[in-house]
Order: sequence, then structure tokens, then C-alpha cells
Amino acid sequence: MHSLAVDFSQHGASIGQRATRPRCAAMWTRGKSVLLHLALVAVFALTLAPFAWMLSTSLKPTGASFTLPPQWIPRPATLTQYRTLFAQMNFARATLNSLVVAVSVTVLGLFINSLAGFAFAKYQFPGRQRLFGLLLASMMIPGQVAMLPLFMMFNKLGLLNNYLGLIIPGMASMFGIFLLKQFMMSIPDALLDSARIDGASEWRIYWQVVLPLTKPALATLAVFSFMGAWNDFLWPLIVMTKQSMYTLPVALANLTGEEHRTQYELLMAGSVVVILPIAIAFLAMQRFYMSGITAGSVKE
Repeated sequence: MHSLAVDFSQHGASIGQRATRPRCAAMWTRGKSVLLHLALVAVFALTLAPFAWMLSTSLKPTGASFTLPPQWIPRPATLTQYRTLFAQMNFARATLNSLVVAVSVTVLGLFINSLAGFAFAKYQFPGRQRLFGLLLASMMIPGQVAMLPLFMMFNKLGLLNNYLGLIIPGMASMFGIFLLKQFMMSIPDALLDSARIDGASEWRIYWQVVLPLTKPALATLAVFSFMGAWNDFLWPLIVMTKQSMYTLPVALANLTGEEHRTQYELLMAGSVVVILPIAIAFLAMQRFYMSGITAGSVKE
């Protein structure tokens, strides 16, 4: 009897253990999920903190950025730094210069890169693969290597202190050609052949058939081109020697000179002016941007 009672008690204990295992597993899964979300929130806060500090500092009066304890919310908040930037530091002209260059590079780059990508994706001509491989190999050459000969050539052409000196080098890029070529290769050739049978010219096929179907890749390239031209610092610093032709990154770097090196509130206000258009452009085109990035990642 005693052994039977022991068996029953052991059996009951094993049933209880089996019942608690799923509950423990569910609690462990929920705990891992909570820890994961806490870690993500912490990483997000650490990523956002420099931008929040930059915006906060830009709204502080001069000399208030190093007060102890640090103030995340400026008291009092003021727009004095922004007024100084646009009224005394010629930032309005620098903003106009950056806007002209970035928009021109983006529009012309989309047109030229899409034409080249269309030719490599949909036309057969002698040496196509070798030419494309040669262009791909050019991506291995650092851009700084070509700056000296490019500067000498532009100097002879009289393109220094000229918008064309900044726009022409950015009109075509191997990355843009490669991105659009890969996307256009996914467009069925039968669709283009149907347009040819209906009497459409090659230009009309490119303009009315291929380009509308390439919108996600075009949007992705537009974001990259605009960001590259807007944030470019070294080439505008070399080509533009007149202060009236400075772009925003060059004008921002000038704020760190001897005269303004301690005005961190002014620097932060300039950084906000430089970053704001990029953030707006990215948020406006985020949907197309993500579609273009993931295009071609899955083969059906």
C-alpha cells in the first residue's frame, strides 16, 4: 500500500510539472519580448539623443550650452541663432546654392542614369558586357583620386566658382546606372515588344512604359542623389572659392573658424538647417525608397 501511495504521489507530481512547463515557457517568452522591447527603446533613445541635443542647443542663447546641470529644454527658448545665421552669416545664399546644385544633380542624374540603365538592360550591342564591367570596375577607384585632374580640367574650362562645376560631376554615377539597370531587367521584354508592335517609338517606350514602372528605383536613386549633393563638402570646398558661392556644408564649416569657434549654439542652429531638408525629403519619399531598396531581393 505504501509503495502504491508513493507511485500515486510521484505520478501526481509529474502531472503538475507537465502543467507548469507551458506556463513557464509562456512567461519566459513574454519576458524575452519585454527585454527586447526595452533594449530597442534604449537604442532608439541613444540614437535620438544627439539630434535632440542639437535642436535644444540651437534654441539656447549664446553661452548657455555648457551650463550645469545640462538643460534639455532651453529656458528661455530663442531663435536668435537662426536670425544670426540668415541675417549675418549669409546662410540664405548658401541654402540657395545647395538647393540649386542638389535639385539639378538629382533631376539630371535621374534622366541620364535611367537612359544608360535602359540601354544596358534592354538592348543588345557589341561589347555591352565588357563596357558594363569596365564601368563597374570604376567604382573601385576612390573619388578623391580623380579630384586633381578634374580640378585642372574645370579650371581650363572656366567652371570654377560656377554651378556647373558642381553639377556636371554628379550628373551620372555608376551606382545609379547599376541600380536602374537591375530594376529594368525585371520588366518583361514582351511588354516592350507589344509596344513596338503597336507602333511606339523607342523614346516613347522609354518615357511612357519603362519610366513609370521604374518609380520605386527612381525614388531610391533620387534620395541618394539629393543626399549626396546636399551633404557634399570636399568638392565644393575645392571648386568654390568665393564666399557667395559656398554651399551649406562649406558655410557650416566656416562657423568653426577662429571668430566663431566657441559659438556652439550657432553651430547647432546651422546643423539643423543642413539636416532639415534631408529629413523632409526622406520622410516624403520613404514609401518609394523602401520599395526600391527591397526590389529584386526575392526571385520568383
